[in-house]
Amino acid sequence: MKKVIPINAEASFNAPSKPINANAPILGDATISGLSNPPPLSLYIHIPWCVKKCPYCDFNSHESRHKNGQNPEKSFPEATYVDALIADLELATPKVWGRKIKSVFFGGGTPSLFSAESIDRILSHVRMLTPLEFDAEVTLEANPGTVDAANFIGYKQAGVNRLSLGIQSFNSDFLKSLGRIHDSEQAFQAVELALKTFEQVNCDIMYGLPNQSLKDAMQDAQTAVQLNPAHLSFYHLTLEPNTPFYRTPPSLPDDDTSAEMQEEIEALLAQHGYSHYETSAFAQAGKQAKHNLNYWQFGDYLGIGAGAHSKLSYHDKITREVRPKHPNAYMEQALQGKAVEREWLISADELGFEFMMNSLRLIDGVPVNLFQQRTGLNIRVLEAAIKKAQSKGLLEINGGIMRPTLLGQRFLNELLELFLV
Repeated sequence: MKKVIPINAEASFNAPSKPINANAPILGDATISGLSNPPPLSLYIHIPWCVKKCPYCDFNSHESRHKNGQNPEKSFPEATYVDALIADLELATPKVWGRKIKSVFFGGGTPSLFSAESIDRILSHVRMLTPLEFDAEVTLEANPGTVDAANFIGYKQAGVNRLSLGIQSFNSDFLKSLGRIHDSEQAFQAVELALKTFEQVNCDIMYGLPNQSLKDAMQDAQTAVQLNPAHLSFYHLTLEPNTPFYRTPPSLPDDDTSAEMQEEIEALLAQHGYSHYETSAFAQAGKQAKHNLNYWQFGDYLGIGAGAHSKLSYHDKITREVRPKHPNAYMEQALQGKAVEREWLISADELGFEFMMNSLRLIDGVPVNLFQQRTGLNIRVLEAAIKKAQSKGLLEINGGIMRPTLLGQRFLNELLELFLV
């Protein structure tokens, strides 16, 4: 069975996957009518360095060239980068003045390469410059190869209350094939330490790995549920353009085997009390990722850091911003008061696709009226595409809730294509 290839729900997801035409005009008949209230707001903070670039990774990350993940002398300008982040946030604050931030996400790269002191300094300025909700979710991504017990405690004291671990596999052979810097023992140690330190822990696990069998994939899934973190992300290895794996593809399981892996993993997690609430995300009761849910429900987000994207809503428009991608260019421009490289309006025809691209990843769907609340457009602009999706058995609307059917979940790419303008 052909299935959608899900992206990592815990990844640094802060940009649309459809190319944006920055010069596209707002359409006359479908002009945004105005938002009565702004949507919830999240803050994304990008840390661009990692110890080693993985051969499958297409995120904006740059090797720090540490040796074996150790840190006697850092080879990246941590203090200067923190200065740039703070300057960026100060410049951006007027655009979100008075709006509460519901979640903060440190993504990368490998944010756990930064010291607890640096994370504390960043979060202190976040609190000074913006009204952070009392129960805001504050997530930091960590690589098991850079785990340090003192840092974990320091992150928690700084205000981090959720840790997302890039485990990928508990099998050393598969970790080696993925180019990861940690082994199986370090993966276990990282999860155990995280669970002792943080109430909320996510583990990213991949399947469909080079030469992986169904049995191998299920062993990773069994190990994950036995460790019992509050949240799990299971996603299929994909060969992204401009990566070593894309240029020289490894031997991957065929589509039928990958589909079987997905089905059995989903069944196992359900048996252990993990609700499948988004394409690649599973959570224990009440433990869904607030930050990622805000993306899927088409909320707003301010992104600071190298290459970070923002989506910000105003009464009469919705805009996107992007920061300079290379860390050196970003630091230079942010410290000169020019953190935003480009800003543009999202045209009305693009809004429909972007809303559906996000919301249809949610297994339980969204209220139909959320479309107008988040875009300022009437749902009738999507009427033809919705009817076609319903006729194909990919989409259903019941009780005012719009959701993908089971078939739509399995063929999500095909469902989304119906909304492309």
